[in-house]
Amino acid sequence: MSIKIPIETSARHVHISKEDFQQLFGPEAELHYIKELSQPGQYLCQERITVCGPRGTFENMAILGPFRNETQIEISLTDSRKLGIPGVIRQSGDIGNTPGCILRSADRQIEIPRGVIVAKRHIHMSPGDAASLQIHDNEEVFVLTKSYGRALIYADVVVRVHPGFRLAMHVDTDEANAFSSDKDPYGVIVRFFDQNYNTHKWIDDVLSGIHR
Repeated sequence: MSIKIPIETSARHVHISKEDFQQLFGPEAELHYIKELSQPGQYLCQERITVCGPRGTFENMAILGPFRNETQIEISLTDSRKLGIPGVIRQSGDIGNTPGCILRSADRQIEIPRGVIVAKRHIHMSPGDAASLQIHDNEEVFVLTKSYGRALIYADVVVRVHPGFRLAMHVDTDEANAFSSDKDPYGVIVRFFDQNYNTHKWIDDVLSGIHR
């Protein structure tokens, strides 16, 4: 059994700590809500910032609330090249040994030592969805996209399971632009191997003449 998984494009954005936010917008500043996002409790904020790297900048980058314990900048690999910052692919929250950058508001600037990541493509799902699909938290799966003429199978899609999650697959703008679809793109999980078999092993086997 499988189910349709909505695919949502996650454009570049910022999750920010309260400390960093108040350094940029003032000691009494708070986030101002604009609208709810697809994942419960996550929302778009009115405030925008500029993200600066050695080679380029992105102005008016969206801030998503609520506050995080540590600031995290999520960009695509194409964005990383424009900024001149290494593209480090990580799950959200895993920011150890990642690049930093400069953040600017209208009249203030701070430098963060780490936190710039290319978010690993992932699926949010509830425990009920995970049980139906017989998938566990942090398992990596293949997802076949619905498309007309440019269908893709995305490998190494990590599944994140939590009672507060709503079913959706998140890809960045590079990944979304790689396949064409209608206004409501979706995919399905497909299984090629058992849970202990990964794409690196698959490639090595094919190059060695082993076909499974």
